[in-house]
Amino acid sequence: MTITPTLVLAGIFTLTPFLAAAFLPGRFRNGVQSLPAWLRLALPAAVAIPYLLLTVPVGAFRWQWLSVYLLLPVAIAALLERARMEDPAQTGTWRDFFVLAVVGLAVDLRWFEHAWPPHLAIFSKILLLDAGIYGFLAIRQLDGVGFDLRLRLADLKIGLRELAFYTPIALLLGLALAFLHINPQPRWWLQAAPAFLFTFFFIAVPEELFFRGWLQNLLERRIGRTPALLVTAVLFGLAHFNKRTVHFNWRYVLLAAIAGIFYGRSWRANRRVAASSITHASVDTLWSLFLR
Repeated sequence: MTITPTLVLAGIFTLTPFLAAAFLPGRFRNGVQSLPAWLRLALPAAVAIPYLLLTVPVGAFRWQWLSVYLLLPVAIAALLERARMEDPAQTGTWRDFFVLAVVGLAVDLRWFEHAWPPHLAIFSKILLLDAGIYGFLAIRQLDGVGFDLRLRLADLKIGLRELAFYTPIALLLGLALAFLHINPQPRWWLQAAPAFLFTFFFIAVPEELFFRGWLQNLLERRIGRTPALLVTAVLFGLAHFNKRTVHFNWRYVLLAAIAGIFYGRSWRANRRVAASSITHASVDTLWSLFLR
């Protein structure tokens, strides 16, 4: 993939809401809330800008996809604004869960990836995440999410503790099911840091924000702490049904569901997405470097 000025600009537009909410959460939320109501609800249509930047120059632009990227984020904001007004206690409404279902299915089933030129489908995932971040954090103002990537020592301790609990279970079960195979990468020590950082920011944090910060958080208010942990873990496992295969990959689903229990425990210890993302990114990095 060639790095071009338009690609860099699209990346800046795409990552700005993500990074602002992660490192300046109070300013991000208050800044949005200070806007006039009409602008506050219309602003998320700006996620269409990266689509225009990356598709127009290469002839991949389609009006129907532009409509999706203009209207869907605005619809999410409007639904969650209504949820905020009707549910000030934040016990969760059908609108919250409907938005989660749409965003989750769109990412997992790759509904929007065909809109993008080859090798740029990651923009689809991050832009949907941006729409969710804007809706749940700035509009809905959902509390207890813990989306703050200003790392604390406790995040590292909790994240690595849950990694230590999960790793022997995953190894024993994965090897017994012939799902995992020991396969250390040559010169793995050179790949470890970049692999962890990429996984942390672009895989672990988005998934942990969705499953733990939003879904488990809302479910706790409805069904209680332990049931919410287990239901979210099962849904997290099912989200991996089509990974590494074209059929239902039940081994992957099982291991991912068990992992989801430990990721959920990591998040709920201090209600911090950073902690569960450390566990998640560590698991994925170890898998990529030493297993197949």
